[in-house]
Amino acid sequence: MPSDLPPRCAACVARGMALCGGLGERELAALHRIGRRRRLSAGQALGWAGDPATSCANLVSGVLKVSRMETDGRVQIVGLLYPGDFVGTLFAERSVDTITALSDADLCVYPRQTLEELLVRHPATGRLLLRRTLATLAEARRWMPMLARARAEARVAALLIDLARRCDADAQGGFQLPLSRGAMAEALGLAVETVSRNMTAFQDEGLIAISGLRGVRLIAPIRLTAIAS
Repeated sequence: MPSDLPPRCAACVARGMALCGGLGERELAALHRIGRRRRLSAGQALGWAGDPATSCANLVSGVLKVSRMETDGRVQIVGLLYPGDFVGTLFAERSVDTITALSDADLCVYPRQTLEELLVRHPATGRLLLRRTLATLAEARRWMPMLARARAEARVAALLIDLARRCDADAQGGFQLPLSRGAMAEALGLAVETVSRNMTAFQDEGLIAISGLRGVRLIAPIRLTAIAS
């Protein structure tokens, strides 16, 4: 029997990690009908805090940062979003956070109200989305204490561990960084020179191996975890 799966969905590398991965073909086709593809360049915002919450999305590729204005006027990064993560907030009239691309990104974007109506018609989809949203919130809770640490080396170590986990490092701990040094610095609230200096120090100490511009292998992840904690 021929599949009704939309070609873009069939070819999507993030499908197994995203909300879509748990949907049947009928539900997936319904979701696809209300969605559209959107690409963001590094530094481009998907939405700003306080704006009307008109859309939500699944992140297909790239990395996004989630930032929030504190009461004292400081901008605090409260999380990173990776391929497969759900972007945005349902059942809210205005966006709480600003979402910005740290790298070039590809998303499937859905009108918020239309998506909410679809979830009412497909309760199983709503339950899957709830689980995805709770997982994303759990990631943010892990991320915020790390950003509050004063030591730069702890922040860099924690980010490397997080990236290795989210980027599916191989059995030897190797993976390709999805972020430039500048984007890493932006995510951590550090100067790019500080990030580069700590990466070089970790390599000199035998904790990581760096190959080319983006290749990294965690040689001593337990020691890195101790630095990050």
